[in-house]
Amino acid sequence: MATRKSPAKDRPSYRCTECGWTTAKWLGRCPECQAWGTVEEAGGSPAVRTTAPGRVTTAALPIGQVDGRQATARSTGVAELDRVLGGGLVPGAVVLLAGEPGVGKSTLLLDVAAKAASDDHRTLYVTGEESASQVRLRADRIGAIDDHLYLAAETDLSAVLGHLDSVKPSLLILDSVQTVASPEIEGAPGGMAQVREVAGALIRASKERGMSTLLVGHVTKDGNIAGPRLLEHLVDVVLSFEGDRHARLRLVRGVKNRYGATDEVGCFELHDEGITGLADPSGLFLTRRDEPVPGTCLTVTLEGRRPLVAEVQALTVDSQIPSPRRTTSGLETSRVSMMLAVLEQRGRISALGKRDIYSATVGGVKLSEPAADLADGDEVLRQRCVGGGAGEVRRVTGVQRRLSEAARLGFTHALVPTDPGKIPAGMRVLEVADVGEALRVLPRRPRRESPRKEAAAEEASGSPLSGH
Repeated sequence: MATRKSPAKDRPSYRCTECGWTTAKWLGRCPECQAWGTVEEAGGSPAVRTTAPGRVTTAALPIGQVDGRQATARSTGVAELDRVLGGGLVPGAVVLLAGEPGVGKSTLLLDVAAKAASDDHRTLYVTGEESASQVRLRADRIGAIDDHLYLAAETDLSAVLGHLDSVKPSLLILDSVQTVASPEIEGAPGGMAQVREVAGALIRASKERGMSTLLVGHVTKDGNIAGPRLLEHLVDVVLSFEGDRHARLRLVRGVKNRYGATDEVGCFELHDEGITGLADPSGLFLTRRDEPVPGTCLTVTLEGRRPLVAEVQALTVDSQIPSPRRTTSGLETSRVSMMLAVLEQRGRISALGKRDIYSATVGGVKLSEPAADLADGDEVLRQRCVGGGAGEVRRVTGVQRRLSEAARLGFTHALVPTDPGKIPAGMRVLEVADVGEALRVLPRRPRRESPRKEAAAEEASGSPLSGH
């Protein structure tokens, strides 16, 4: 008589407390979120779930019959932010603004909230990092007070959704998504599972209500957006807020935009009274002088599609150590080292290898594109001259836009690669093919003699100023 086998016991399953990933065996590190020590026994084998067809919410229509006016962007009241967003905020869109602590994210969004409220749009500002009184003090300082602007300090997701039901805003600002948590999800606020649940709930609420949502996100030490990578895929727009804490300039870059291009950059100036957009930010990157100074050069860089005139300063001194220093600020050290090698080999400047070299940009701007390579050097340039090009010197993108911006600011000379295209009226363009040619045709003026040599020359010539 055949014996009947007893049914096998359910095998235990394991679940990551950070991201919710499940597996049939225990692992020390979750392969989904790469977190250590977060995989715990959940009990029972993982259930295989299937979804049956259900009732549709809206019938499918031919694409030509879909009303596109519902996705029309509405201005935020901040022109520089509208430039990056592609015209403004679209109803139902979710925007993630990420940046380092203290860069000015909360100040910018509070200004956006006040401008939206002044246009008779109910706005709800939810803060999870500060108290309501702290936000009120900032609002008084920047003049962001309006009857249509509602303020709440919450860290519970259910409370935030309750505020949406009571206020019924057309714009929601949450500062920040890492501080809000759901009591139904395990894990600390800011963890993988919590960020995904909070973002998913707010995205669903935004789409159902036609409400625009602005989420503030933290960044890691590497400059990446904190939280699961899935967060960037869920939202409609991802903006990066950049800037040096010791400088006034702030840049908003588009990383992802479902409603516009990602090659636009918004420029802002942060000051004691708040933050203002800069339609013409080139003045922050230049120093005004009556006479040209050795070691300075101007270049036109492209931030997205916007041309900006920036100043590069360089200084070389005799080194007192066997390995000369190479110090940069606002420039990539590797590109500066490469340009020094090109100048030494092709420009026949043999003294660079034994000198300390310091190079920096003015105003805190960061230059990384190859078009700024030609601006490095310790030369005395004729006033109103700009340089642009790269290494060989090869052609760069947007030459005509760069020349037009330089001409608008009053510059009359420019060093460019060959075949620059249409030249603005009143500007003299010097075409160069390599660095050696650029050094030969570079407009210069004689260096001033030292005071001792000038005094000796005056005394020898019988100048009436000699002896004074």
